[in-house]
Amino acid sequence: MGQHAEHGPLVRLAAFFAAFWAGAAEASCRLALVLALDVSSSVDASEYDQQRLGLALALNAEDVRHAILRGGTGDVAIAVYEWSGMRQQTLHLDWTALRTERDIDAVVAALGGMERGYDDFPTALGYGLSYGATLMARAPSCARRVINISGDGENNHGYGPELVRKHFPLEGVTVNGLAIGGDAPGIAEYYRERVISGPGAFVEIAVGFDEFETVMARKLFREINDMMLGGDTRPDRPRG
Repeated sequence: MGQHAEHGPLVRLAAFFAAFWAGAAEASCRLALVLALDVSSSVDASEYDQQRLGLALALNAEDVRHAILRGGTGDVAIAVYEWSGMRQQTLHLDWTALRTERDIDAVVAALGGMERGYDDFPTALGYGLSYGATLMARAPSCARRVINISGDGENNHGYGPELVRKHFPLEGVTVNGLAIGGDAPGIAEYYRERVISGPGAFVEIAVGFDEFETVMARKLFREINDMMLGGDTRPDRPRG
């Protein structure tokens, strides 16, 4: 009994430090962010370039850089892939922590120089999202987890995105959408009803690929800062 009593404070102290370091490890990353780009056959070469360069420029925007490096405690880690057909996904950037300006510079350069993996496959949005779910499953341990998926059409091949949450590890993950061609009948509503899910999920809308950079920059700013604005937004609508 006495010997056990002597060990009691040591056990409690060990438990305290174990909990402290576990919390510190989790706090070291505040956001794991997956960025997924549509390269299905409906996206032509010019539109692909608008996505590729638009994503790089959006990440390079001053307010986005500030949000990444000084917007909160802990790192932001990102991964980037393209999706189109059922088995046509290309990982362009595996999990990378953005801790310094140089880290962001390197990622911006890598994204700006991406080469399209596939260009003649249908819109398998469900498979594209499930790829993001498996990628997120091996993400760093972060306080928040977000998949940012963009596209210009509804799923037309294989299972739909609404089934992904039921069968893939997306518990606690927020899936946000960027609907391109938002004035086309149904695309924004489709993303709202079938694609997005999880805590604080939202849809941003770009009327065309020429707005991709502007809308993506706003979307990244919202996601990195964990801003909940209460609805979808468009370039011609004020935020808030």
